[in-house]
Amino acid sequence: MNDIESDPLFDDKPRAHEPRGRRIPLRYLVPNVITVLAICAGLTGIRLAFENRFELAVAMVLLAAFLDGIDGRIARMMKGSSNFGAQMDSLADIVNFGVAPALVLYAYMLDQARSFGWIAALLYCIACCLRLARFNVMLDAVGQPGWQKNFFTGVPAPAGALLVMLPVYLGFLGLAPTRALAFGAAAYTVIVASLMISRLPVYSGKAAGTKLRSDWVMPIFLFIVVYVAFLMSYTWQTLTLTTIAFFISLPFSTRAWKRFEAADALSAATASPNNEAEAASS
Repeated sequence: MNDIESDPLFDDKPRAHEPRGRRIPLRYLVPNVITVLAICAGLTGIRLAFENRFELAVAMVLLAAFLDGIDGRIARMMKGSSNFGAQMDSLADIVNFGVAPALVLYAYMLDQARSFGWIAALLYCIACCLRLARFNVMLDAVGQPGWQKNFFTGVPAPAGALLVMLPVYLGFLGLAPTRALAFGAAAYTVIVASLMISRLPVYSGKAAGTKLRSDWVMPIFLFIVVYVAFLMSYTWQTLTLTTIAFFISLPFSTRAWKRFEAADALSAATASPNNEAEAASS
């Protein structure tokens, strides 16, 4: 919920013209209810993990990520954004994308690495908090080229949650969580944490805009249907391939960023002689 209006939910300033117990539009409550449900799902995933019900635990974490991803969009569609909702959304991100995936992974495998596993889980949680704090600060940045809005700085928190649980997906596919693999998973967790707080440009997809070419509508619709069908039928295989595909996309994001930077530098270089010529003629 990044589009923030004046907060209608918890504005406690007294107003003489308003009766006590004033009415609040329902559109302000619905997004916050979804955020609370997302937090409940993430915390339930942690409980299920410590009860060794790992498949349900991962499903709850993914559900929490889904709910956390749609609450802001629903708030904007319903024009129900508020300061309170924005703060709730940030706290939900920390729980659903930071704490829940790390603890599920720790209960499934990292505990076999003892202190190293716990340190890796802690580093991931801290990296997620830093990533989200940097994202919130960068929302207020001004003077940036328009094309930079098409990129995230570092791997975003939702993608980090998807990536860090790769050892769990592989475990569900038959890879036994041994002590040696636990140390490998701990190292992998630290790598994902490093990617989240890095300066690596990650394509956000915002350049696609809100409108599609007519000839792209049916292929994209078909792709979404096929992906969801595979996700429902071959959940862990699909999530594993999605994780691998995300890693493969990172070099392409970096190359696109450098291409935009080169174009900016070229336009600045061509504009500079023109400015000097105009100054000399005047």
